[in-house]
Amino acid sequence: MVFSETKGQSQRRAHIIGAGLAGLSAAVTLAGRGWRVALSEAGPVAGGRCRSYFDRALGCRIDNGNHLLLAGNRAAIGYLKAIGAGDTLCGPGRPLFPFYDLATDERWVLAPNPGRLPYWIFCPHRRVPGTRARDYLALTRFRHPSEEATVARILPDGPLYRRLLAPLAIAALNTGTEQGSARLFGRVLAETLGRGGAASVPLYPRIGLSESFVDPALAWLAERGAVVRFGQRIAALEIAADRVAALATADGERIALDPAEAVVLAAPAPVAADLLPGLLVPTSFEAILNVHFRISAHPGPAGFVALLGGLAEWAFVKREVVSVTVSAAARLIEQPAEELAAQIWPEICQALDLAGTMPPVRVVKEKRATVAATPAEDRKRPPAETRLANLVLAGDWTATGLPGTIEGAIRSGQTAAELLSR
Repeated sequence: MVFSETKGQSQRRAHIIGAGLAGLSAAVTLAGRGWRVALSEAGPVAGGRCRSYFDRALGCRIDNGNHLLLAGNRAAIGYLKAIGAGDTLCGPGRPLFPFYDLATDERWVLAPNPGRLPYWIFCPHRRVPGTRARDYLALTRFRHPSEEATVARILPDGPLYRRLLAPLAIAALNTGTEQGSARLFGRVLAETLGRGGAASVPLYPRIGLSESFVDPALAWLAERGAVVRFGQRIAALEIAADRVAALATADGERIALDPAEAVVLAAPAPVAADLLPGLLVPTSFEAILNVHFRISAHPGPAGFVALLGGLAEWAFVKREVVSVTVSAAARLIEQPAEELAAQIWPEICQALDLAGTMPPVRVVKEKRATVAATPAEDRKRPPAETRLANLVLAGDWTATGLPGTIEGAIRSGQTAAELLSR
């Protein structure tokens, strides 16, 4: 993705509501095309659910969640390159996914070959233990699933499902396989594993989410004259003659818009629905549980490991912490944090060959982390274009064709910017 200033657009201005990744992506795309950009963020920081912060209890900086990119996430990688942060990601450098079964004490590594022709499925040491090459034909069922199909409905039970596809689907969709949309998961597979191992190389921030996705974007925008206002909540849109005529802030300020100005509504779905009456948005959400242990551990071949047979699902070994993620975690949200940590710590000791009493820990519960990736909720996701001539939508809750991921959020911002630039 290459941005260049477009002549004749220097006077065009965009007001972006929300400085999460969707809003930042829209801002970067528009500013790169010569637009003047102003971002309004209700909170004190940018990044939304993709950010880092200093945790006083742990005494170190942590990410508010764990996000694993793949080389096939072209929008996200293009965004990072655009803001000069393309070199802030790291990983094993090849398609490599370590797995550990807590129940059986088995370890294996999924290792697709780089090319599109998947000869790796014919190599027992590269594929899931207990599977045969012909088992992987089941992946073709994701090419054209029906709109109502769920992941569990179209896949046969067996080692491939239990040991690979179910864990991947739950992580990608943040929704259980019984409810999760096969169409959304199929799109994820098509853009990564379906393009070969080269598109499936794992990537994650070398330092932190903010250091990769947020801070460089804010610096890049500031260099181009963009204005970012934190603690400024847009409380209402004033609409006249099928356009947004003004923005009203929560503290009573009225920001009038001239005919050359546009608005990108990149706030969370419930906020967007309040600001734009009549807008249909998803209303069901899924939770994520993250548990951060202040301890050093060996990163292994990839820096993370997928866990089966226990409560923990993914463990990421970072500079000062081991961070654990449990997706589709609504069943755990009401459980006391200390109980959750006590359940997960022995699993981490087993998986990472650690020992001793539990170190300092921070349990982070996000009750409404992402829109539920079900067929019913997917139908509620609106397109970026609206009935108003100067208003477009952005957010991972819009109709991106992907579940609620970093890739989907960044792509939505780029789509919004494209619509305004037509």
